[in-house]
This record gives sequence, C-alpha cells and structure tokens, in this order.
Amino acid sequence: MAARVGGGDRPARVPPGSPGSSASSVPAPGRPGEPGTSGESLSDLSHLSDLPDLSGLPVTLDAIRQAQKTLSGVARVTALEGSRHLSGLIGSPVHLKCENLQRTGSFKVRGAYVRIAGLSAAERAAGVVAASAGNHAQGVALAASLLGVRSTVFMPEGAPLPKVVATREYGAEVRLRGQVVDDALCAAREHARRTGAVLIHPFDHPDVIAGQGTVGLEILEQCPEVRTVVVGMGGGGLAAGIAVALKALRPDVRVVGVQAADAAAYPRSLAAGRPVAVETPATMADGIKVARPGDVPFRIVRRLVDEVRTVSEDQLASALLLCLERAKLLVEPAGASPVAALLAAPHAFEGPVVAVLSGGNVDPLLLQGVLRHGMAAAGRYLSLRLRLTDRPGALAALLEVLSAADVNILDIGHVRTDPRLRLTEAEVELHLETKGHEHCAAVRTMLREAGYPVLS
Repeated sequence: MAARVGGGDRPARVPPGSPGSSASSVPAPGRPGEPGTSGESLSDLSHLSDLPDLSGLPVTLDAIRQAQKTLSGVARVTALEGSRHLSGLIGSPVHLKCENLQRTGSFKVRGAYVRIAGLSAAERAAGVVAASAGNHAQGVALAASLLGVRSTVFMPEGAPLPKVVATREYGAEVRLRGQVVDDALCAAREHARRTGAVLIHPFDHPDVIAGQGTVGLEILEQCPEVRTVVVGMGGGGLAAGIAVALKALRPDVRVVGVQAADAAAYPRSLAAGRPVAVETPATMADGIKVARPGDVPFRIVRRLVDEVRTVSEDQLASALLLCLERAKLLVEPAGASPVAALLAAPHAFEGPVVAVLSGGNVDPLLLQGVLRHGMAAAGRYLSLRLRLTDRPGALAALLEVLSAADVNILDIGHVRTDPRLRLTEAEVELHLETKGHEHCAAVRTMLREAGYPVLS
C-alpha cells in the first residue's frame, strides 16, 4: 500500500523505493480510448482496444528498466510527500514526487547519466558538450564527472551565478556565450563540430527520455494506486519518459502535462500534428521555457499523454509559495507547474494524484521576486495610490484608517509636487501587507468610505 495522507501538511514520508486561471487544456490526439477503472490490473483489462498503442515508439519499457539499473547508486530514489492542503482541495490524496531533492537539484541527472553511460569508448574520449541555463548543465557536469568524461557546458552570459558556480563545481568547463540558451546551443554545436565532442541534448534523445522515465517506475512503486500523474513540460522529455513507463504498466493512469501559458508550444504543436515553435517564449519558469518540442518526445507525447494544460505566471508564483509555506519544499517555478495546475482547476484531476516537482534550483534574486509576486497573487500584498488634501495631519488621519483596517504598512510614498496634482492635493503610494483577497477588498472599501479616492 502506498502512503496515505496523514496529519499536518507533510505527513509521514514514503521511504524511497518502498512499495506499495483558469487553466486551459488541450487533449493529446491519437489516444485510443479511455483506460480501465481504478484498481484494475493488466490482467483485468479485457478490452484490448482500450490499451494504448506502444508499438514503434522510440523509447520502450525495457529501455527504461535498463536505465533504472544504470542509475542504481547514482540517482536517488526521491521521496513521495503527501500534501494535506492539496488533498483537501482535490478531494482525494495528492502526493508530491520530490525531484527537487534529486542530486544536482533536478531530474536532469537521470537522462544525462544514461546518455553518457551509453557512449562508446571513442566517444567518451572525445568528451561531451551541452548548452543550458541551469539544470541540464549541472546534470551533465555531474554525470560526466562520475563517468570520467570531460565535459564542456555553454551557458548564456546572463545565467544565474549560483548555477554557473555549481556547474563548475560538478566538474564541467563552463563557457559563457550569448544572451539566451539558443545562443549557447549554437556555440555548443559548433564546439561539437570542431572537436568531435558528443552533444548531450537536454530532451531530444531516446536515452535521455529513458533515463527520465525512471521517475515513472518509482511513482508506481511508491504509489501503486495512483490515478493521475501531473508533470511540467518544456521540451517534453520527462513527460514522455513517464508516460511510456506508466502506460506500459498501468494504462489506466492518466498523464497530464503542464506548460507555462506564455511558453506553451505543445498545445499548438498537438493541434498541428507536428512540433511548432513559439516565437518568443516568456515565463519565469526557465526550466520549461522551451520554444519548440523535441522531435523524439513529441512522437511519444502525442500518443500517450492524455492532456496538456497551461498555467499563468500568477498561478506559478502562487504554487511556488504554497510549496514553500505548506509543504516546506523549495521548488523552482518550472517544478511548481503541476501544483499550479492543481490550484487552477482542483476538480479536474482524479485522485490519488502524483505531482512531479521536477526541480528546486532557483536563483535567490528570482526567488525573492517570485515570492513577492506569489504573495500579491494570493492577496497578501496590496499596492494602491490615493489622493488626500495637503494639510497638516492629513497623512496621520490616513494612517489611522489603515490601522483600523488591520494592515501592515511596508512602504509609503508621499508626493506633493506633480503637474497632475492641484495646489491643495497630495498623492500617496502605499504598499501594504494584507491577509487575502477579501481583506484587500475590505481595505479598499474602508478607504473609499473614509473619503479617500483610490486611483489604483
């Protein structure tokens, strides 16, 4: 039996390896029908037409099982943590698969190690090269070091300093090129052409996908009664690998991919029947900020992933804040995307649900901004401007109203000289700590009733 949700927001941990927005959605085409009911085993599934078609896929269950053997003693079997808060919202158990606690802080080391381990002696001697702004860079660096292979990683010049330092400390030679990952990837490809080094792609290779698919095997071992698995998607390697593992062993389990709305290449690609690029993907979730799905994972996703949903930046920020406050887990925005999908549409998921927290590598400066954004989205911050009569005691009277409203004043700006203001007016900009959306509305109402015109 898998762990059940117990008391507290972080109930008893499932021991590693133990048995037992509105969000928009795009169904993945090509699914052969709805799978069996909860509790069925493979032998119970008499309607063979309901089984997913796994023939001809570039990644097989055997490849994932072999990858699991390759990763033994290298990648951690990450814990499954129950979330009482999310379980209450969904109405059934919700578990968090903590790949943010994986070596290097994300699932990427799984695929990178399997890919490099499969190279020939001659290929290893030539070294490997990769391009990344963070997680893949660290995964390749550690995997190459463990296997005694020289690695070169190209990163954008604006890559967060902690990720650059970590990649170097894992043993890679880091070279900074260009402003975005695409620039670094061009440099990596040129390096591979010039030196013969093998390019380790972050998601577009069967060996990489097989490595990521080991997450799916662990989910089934830790939570055998799972009904829905929710996973963030960038290029699609993690979702593809998990989908192969799950559909081969438990075709009744529903697999839902999640993308950031402003970097969602998969919905349009699934609609077109081929990978289609997003011209300018923009999201705080850099781990899933990929302009175009990979050719290899796309073939799997369109056949095996049941649904792709999108989440907003506000929902990502709120999910990160929830993981930190309620689950006591530091998760990067991309890793929090499955939680964002659950928060956006809690009744859209049949439980038990496993949400894959794919990574926890977040730059401290970004974290600071995301937390502020998340608190604002949750109604915990309120910023507004208002005007008052410029006379002695006017500001003090305003502060009395705010005190009665039970808010904490974080910052206050008082402007008297502005062409927009009349001679007897002053403008005040307030940044307040509040207790939720209802409290924000009540504060605005109290200010208006006290005679203060609220401008924003």
